Amino acid sequence: MRRVALMAGIAALLFAGSAAAGRGHRVLLGRSVDGRPIVAFEIGDPASPRKVVVVGCVHGNEPAGIAVADSLATQGAPAGVDLWVVPSFNPDGVVSGTRGNAHGVDLNRNFPFRWRPLGGVYYSGAHALSEPESRIAYRLLLQLRPAVSIWFHQHLDVVDESGGSAAVERRFASLAGLGVTRLAREPGSIVTWENHRFSAGTAFVVELPAGRQSRAAVARLTRAVDAVAQG
Repeated sequence: MRRVALMAGIAALLFAGSAAAGRGHRVLLGRSVDGRPIVAFEIGDPASPRKVVVVGCVHGNEPAGIAVADSLATQGAPAGVDLWVVPSFNPDGVVSGTRGNAHGVDLNRNFPFRWRPLGGVYYSGAHALSEPESRIAYRLLLQLRPAVSIWFHQHLDVVDESGGSAAVERRFASLAGLGVTRLAREPGSIVTWENHRFSAGTAFVVELPAGRQSRAAVARLTRAVDAVAQG
């Protein structure tokens, strides 16, 4: 019980900046299994054809990217970009400190491309898009068809060559001070689905180091997002 209460307190702090973001248009995308809001902040030029999506957290026990999302939501978007910032697609997991959602589903194994049944910590759900959080993300991506999508995870301290533009991934890694490697292509992965579905865009995973990021690291990551967002 103490651990749950502690994680709930951390989650409240992590989301506080998102709720109070001073810029951008707050959009309620939907609700999680337990009814928590999943929100996005649309920042910049809504009329711009260049759509960029940044997601702070998918696995609830990997929340460090929420600080980057809050930084982006507060400072505004680069000129000529319609930037969509989602602090977390898994608020229930953040509160409980779990990888999966309230059903125990790994949302990053729940997308349609090469989905297959998996159990244990990587439980992929009853079928592809079985979870409300996955369906919310799926609808948003289909609506925007982003030029760039950046998904923050932990705890490997690298940028994954995720199957989109290697030049974009390497540029981000250089600006963020991270290494680059090619991780395994997992079944039901969100970025693998994106790169398969939207061949003109690039979606990639940024694996942050363990723990909370320093202010300097958050600022560096924010600048890297801005740079690749502009193209």
